[in-house]
Amino acid sequence: MNEMAPGGAVRPPEKIPAAPAVRRVGTEDLVEAFGAGIRDFRAAPSFGLAIGAFCAAGGWLILLLLWQFELPYLAYPMAMGFVLVAPFVVTGLYDVSRRLELGQPLSWSAMWRAIWDTRSRDLRWMALISAFSLVIWMDIAALLSFGFLGFKPLNDQLLNELFTTPSGLMFLLIGNLAGAVIAFFIFSISVVSFPLLFDRDVDFVTGIITSVKTVIANPWTMALWCGLIGLLIAISILSAFAGLLVALPVLGHASWHLYRRAVEPEEVG
Repeated sequence: MNEMAPGGAVRPPEKIPAAPAVRRVGTEDLVEAFGAGIRDFRAAPSFGLAIGAFCAAGGWLILLLLWQFELPYLAYPMAMGFVLVAPFVVTGLYDVSRRLELGQPLSWSAMWRAIWDTRSRDLRWMALISAFSLVIWMDIAALLSFGFLGFKPLNDQLLNELFTTPSGLMFLLIGNLAGAVIAFFIFSISVVSFPLLFDRDVDFVTGIITSVKTVIANPWTMALWCGLIGLLIAISILSAFAGLLVALPVLGHASWHLYRRAVEPEEVG
């Protein structure tokens, strides 16, 4: 229904912006985006190393707290659950890649200002969804642990039971399958939405829809990207989080370039 403007004139209805169109991307696009991520990291290593070091320190802090509160059995699911919140953690690297792309100067103040400018956008809601997903995943992991292994302390006997008994092997199978399903679901709604919400002023529902449309349009490419992310994060965790110093910034930069290839640019005018 049209509204009346001052003076009796009819005010035209506001134009609702169309959802971003997605493109088909293949393995070659994935390789080129990953290569661009490596180039961005090498061009501005201080930003990536700082964010990677912060996350590595956070990982150690979480493990120490779990050990302190006698919850070591949650260490593995918590570490793997990091994949669920990683897209938000690397938000600052999107700005670094965008500035390198546009030939603009880099600085810490510019990066923080770009992040601060998103405070009024729906990026914060996507961050909340990711955090809530991590909580749900931890609840599921705890229930599976208690259901299959009981309330037992982490020791050599429990580790032996975990890898040599039917209940332990079933716990590993179901736990990893549940984690994979949750991780791929979160990946599907966030792989494009985080860089999109950082780059454009759209609502988070549009971001989620665009991300899911991208995965549906490119199922094998996105499954490969999801698997690569999981592999690099797993290697980083096995390296006592040291691998995050390189893997995390490269993945962050590459995610930006994959977004630029998978989503049509914004129409001007």
